[in-house]
Amino acid sequence: MARHMITDEPLSGLDEVADAERIRSKRLVGDVATVVADASGLNDTERSALEARLREAVAAQPGVREARVALTASKPGRTFIAIGSGKGGVGKSTLAANLAIALARMGKKVGIVDADIYGPSQPTLLGTTEKPHAENDKLVPVEVQGIRLLSVGQLVSAGQALAWRGPMASGALNQLIEGNWGDTELILVDLPPGTGDVQLSLVQKSRPAGAVIVSTPQDLSLIDATRAVDLFGKTGVPVLGVIENMAGYQCPHCGENSDPFGHGGAEASASKLGVPFLGRLPLSASLRAASDAGTPPAASDGPAGDAFAEIARRVLAELEKVAT
Repeated sequence: MARHMITDEPLSGLDEVADAERIRSKRLVGDVATVVADASGLNDTERSALEARLREAVAAQPGVREARVALTASKPGRTFIAIGSGKGGVGKSTLAANLAIALARMGKKVGIVDADIYGPSQPTLLGTTEKPHAENDKLVPVEVQGIRLLSVGQLVSAGQALAWRGPMASGALNQLIEGNWGDTELILVDLPPGTGDVQLSLVQKSRPAGAVIVSTPQDLSLIDATRAVDLFGKTGVPVLGVIENMAGYQCPHCGENSDPFGHGGAEASASKLGVPFLGRLPLSASLRAASDAGTPPAASDGPAGDAFAEIARRVLAELEKVAT
């Protein structure tokens, strides 16, 4: 972190303190010392701790009777990516969890909002039962698998039904979106299937930079995926691309390949709709087992991890295109 300081010799001792790199200016007028420091990327607890440390360090300087500390922070550049599907059962949440981890392994600071209000599965997929806590009326995400997570599934008992109407569901989404995300750069929002209130609330509240649509190759799924593409198009959210999930299956006994849900349908639909095709993932028993166990394969090396990493690279490439 670069330093740009207005320096007065009487406070030069502050150059040696642990938080010196955050100090932007320091001045001593009479016996009153004023220090301005950068608190970018810190949550409320960390900001308070930084202020206390600096105040103590300033007060300890020779000639200082009164120590004043002011903290500034640039607003974090935060990008939301919606992960949607026209219908349930296409592996959207599994894809979202693994994509978030793949992006984190590429050096991004990533969070995931489990906005699938009626079927929150991210805590299970990521293998955590930890509950978030609140600071200044904002939820603080749980850190797991190298990413940050907020989910309705963390706020209710396991197996509890959420009989929420549209306004309640939208209100819950807002609490998750407005959590204390610190220096998180990318937030993936795992949306419920369909094109209803929660999707519209997300667009209105956070204005996603783009959307990723997940579909299986079968015609029934593609019809609904097309509706999802249309919704984001009508609300001005760029569609970063379509992912074809459950595309092909290799028998673990004989090695024969088959296509129980068809093959190539999502790629053909993406071409017809004029949106990018981000790749395909096969139907995999090992991926299912890893998901149930809370051990996403994107967190490790191997064919599955490589596949998610390639999709993550394509998502970032499309994100850069819409940002320019």
